[in-house]
Amino acid sequence: MKYQGVLFDLDGTLTASGEGITKSVQYALKKMGRPDLGKDRKKLEVFVGPPLLEQFMDYAGFSEEEAAEAVKYYRERYNVTGIFENQPYPGIKELLEGLKEKGITLAVASSKPDQMVKIVLDHFQLDTYFDVIMGSDINRPKMTKAEVILQVLEKMNCLDEREQVIMVGDRHYDVLGAKEAGLSCIGVTYGYGTKEELLRAGVVKTADNTRELGKLLGL
Repeated sequence: MKYQGVLFDLDGTLTASGEGITKSVQYALKKMGRPDLGKDRKKLEVFVGPPLLEQFMDYAGFSEEEAAEAVKYYRERYNVTGIFENQPYPGIKELLEGLKEKGITLAVASSKPDQMVKIVLDHFQLDTYFDVIMGSDINRPKMTKAEVILQVLEKMNCLDEREQVIMVGDRHYDVLGAKEAGLSCIGVTYGYGTKEELLRAGVVKTADNTRELGKLLGL
């Protein structure tokens, strides 16, 4: 299908950000007196994608107040060092160039704080490919993925043309957020979620690499 607009998640979809995120979670858990919970960085990849507040509550059993403190510690490290322990996936720039050449409107919809999203995209010179870039409001730690997506659609003037727009993400949070906002979602398996997770959430298609993703998007 030829889409008029494509919304991309950031972490695990455009960039491989796991190292910076998991090391920053380790730092936060140590500061919270729970370094035992951060020994296995692979397990901490569950923090890639969802809002941090709820993930600290789910993973560590923190109260909301404790989780908010953990998020502050996380950002102490991430905002200085972790944000750059990151790199675009192979073929991402070529994919974005191809979509732009076809006149497709491109956007980023991420649960990462808005300022951090823009810093990452600028650092890797990916920002110029996108018509709309939006992350979550740092003052609203419970802001949902669906809320971010709806704000992006509004900026794209696509609220009434959702059938011509698709979301691309690597976790079930992306799929469910897209559904709630009235969009279908393509899942990428090269990120931090599994194919099974994505299929259970209801993706319309999956792509194992950026070349497959390009074909699904009409390249």
